Amino acid sequence: MKITLDAIRGCLEGVIPGTLATRGADGVPNVAYLSQAQYVDGEHVALSYQFFNTTRRNILAYPYARIALIDPVSAAHYRLALHYLRTEADGPLFENMKARLAGIASHTGMSGVFRLLGADIYRVLDIERVPGPTLPPSAPRRNLLAALRASAERLCASAERFDLDHLLADTLAGLEANFDIRHAMVLMLDAPGARLYTVATRGYAESGVGSEIALGDGVIGVAARECTPIRIGHFTAEYAYGRAIRDSLRQSGLAVATEIPLPGLPESRSQLAVPIRAGGRPLGVLYVESPLDLRFGYDDEDALVTLAGALGAAIRQLQQLAEAGDGGERAPPPASFAPSAPPAPPAAGKPLTIRHYGENDSVFLDGDYLIKGVAGSIFWALVRDYADKGQDSFSNRELRLDPRIRLPDLSDNLEARLILLARRLVERGAGLRVEKTGRGRFHLHVARPLELVDIAP
Repeated sequence: MKITLDAIRGCLEGVIPGTLATRGADGVPNVAYLSQAQYVDGEHVALSYQFFNTTRRNILAYPYARIALIDPVSAAHYRLALHYLRTEADGPLFENMKARLAGIASHTGMSGVFRLLGADIYRVLDIERVPGPTLPPSAPRRNLLAALRASAERLCASAERFDLDHLLADTLAGLEANFDIRHAMVLMLDAPGARLYTVATRGYAESGVGSEIALGDGVIGVAARECTPIRIGHFTAEYAYGRAIRDSLRQSGLAVATEIPLPGLPESRSQLAVPIRAGGRPLGVLYVESPLDLRFGYDDEDALVTLAGALGAAIRQLQQLAEAGDGGERAPPPASFAPSAPPAPPAAGKPLTIRHYGENDSVFLDGDYLIKGVAGSIFWALVRDYADKGQDSFSNRELRLDPRIRLPDLSDNLEARLILLARRLVERGAGLRVEKTGRGRFHLHVARPLELVDIAP
């Protein structure tokens, strides 16, 4: 029976370095170790091109090679006959290999040496099994097809509530229940700002909701920018997410932090970032990690790419329903954006000072940072209308049409912004809450008198 490339993808994880044999124009052979081999599809592999050495000269002169690979679990040995086609020096495949190579380099102490120049694409002509003893294959950690089915069913049931908050929470809960993935987060794309903001997390001591990361920054940012999954199976300093709090308000002259640290494991040894898309448009990233080496393989990647596709379709459907019916009927049953809390008493007691900085729409409650950007402008509009007009009930339609908020466009997920704002208010516990009362409608609960201070840019 012909051996397929799909059947030996585990050999391409990089646990045991492969060896590549080439020959020069004069017929002299050369054998060299590989830094990285990457599965492309059922007929192609990509090999890392890092140095202009004998291997490189040989393959340009005679575009045929053989590569020896060993399965890290069974120790089965394979030889692949290859035909060199081209080299890619940019794009999703290159960025994927570049990110993984950085992880390998950091893990082996070679960060200053390993640098990817290109991804060499080869057609696989033949795969030969080398005779020899092997170990029995290990039992799969989970039945991934069954896990995917259970998670998809849970996602569909959640989407029927027409509530993005429950959809995201149920997706992360399903990852833990069905895939045994205990550390995960969802980040939504803020296209005008070329960044992503965290809207849902699970498994971390601090939620990190509201934290941001730029496109192209680490595996999450690269996955979003290139719209390709990025998977690393070793600990890597370059792609760890313990980001320092470094921003400060320029107008105030005070070293006040306006960045929420991105949550993450202290030593994340396996990372997988999967883009969330709908109709070919990027919406965000589903990110999972583990303290175990090689926790996520090709099959895990395939399953989560499929799940992220379903999540993207559900998010887009909720966006379209919101755009078509903002401010409409009440949705049974009402669902809160944030964890339930007792009704707020009438505003009384010490005033709550809310400072708004127009430069970046950052908001502070009694001197403590709350939020910034679009969510900050939404919050400032709400508290201004409450203070000036006594209004405490609002609709999504009002926000979309409000010129003070300057929403980028309808595709910018307003529901996600409201979830972010509601969760940050619950975490701050300052006597303010945003609670959903129906489809496209919500209520602002105020438990303390408000003192508003607007600092113009």
